[in-house]
Amino acid sequence: MARAATLEPRQTSSSSLATRPTVERGRLGVYAAIGASVGAVPLPWLPGSLAKRVRGSLLHDIAVRHGVSLTPEARAALADPAGLDAPRGWVQQGMRFVGVRLAARALTRFGPISMVWPLRDAVRTFALGHLFDRYLATLRTERAVRIDVEEARRVRLAIDGAFARAVTLAPEPVEEPTPVDDQRDAMTALLDGLFSLAAGVPDRLVRRLDLAFDELVGASDHG
Repeated sequence: MARAATLEPRQTSSSSLATRPTVERGRLGVYAAIGASVGAVPLPWLPGSLAKRVRGSLLHDIAVRHGVSLTPEARAALADPAGLDAPRGWVQQGMRFVGVRLAARALTRFGPISMVWPLRDAVRTFALGHLFDRYLATLRTERAVRIDVEEARRVRLAIDGAFARAVTLAPEPVEEPTPVDDQRDAMTALLDGLFSLAAGVPDRLVRRLDLAFDELVGASDHG
């Protein structure tokens, strides 16, 4: 009996894979901002539950725009912020929350650590939406309207793997354009360069996500 859904990539050219996502990045950015605000809630259990709601809404939004649907189990597998293999019990989740908060309190002396978790949640929410959109736009070949839990789990594994690779691999060399008739002093030039590098991080992260995700989806297909 044929599977209801697969991860087999389409036989398309590299230019097709480079097609811009169907869902606008601005729309993904709004969900990412909501995800960041949820990550700042200082209560056990509630942030995870709210984050799952936000991510589930994002996935539904993207799926609808591609003309597909998610089973409840598929939505849960994709939306769970803790990952597929994370502990599920309330006690384990509460202990994990307490551990994270204690670590955050211990590290506050080193800088604005309170920004780390909201920023992490924002980036992970954006990555989830971007890669799920990419999968539906360029990699999914199954014509079934419904995405089942088996397909969702494999996509989620590829998304998590791509995110891990994108943020841990050695940074790629960055070539910045040379200013014409540069009138800046040394300190201004240094700060401008740092801000420019920071401004390019999102695009570089997206490129790394795309490359890693395509590779993992292909490996899953041939594994």
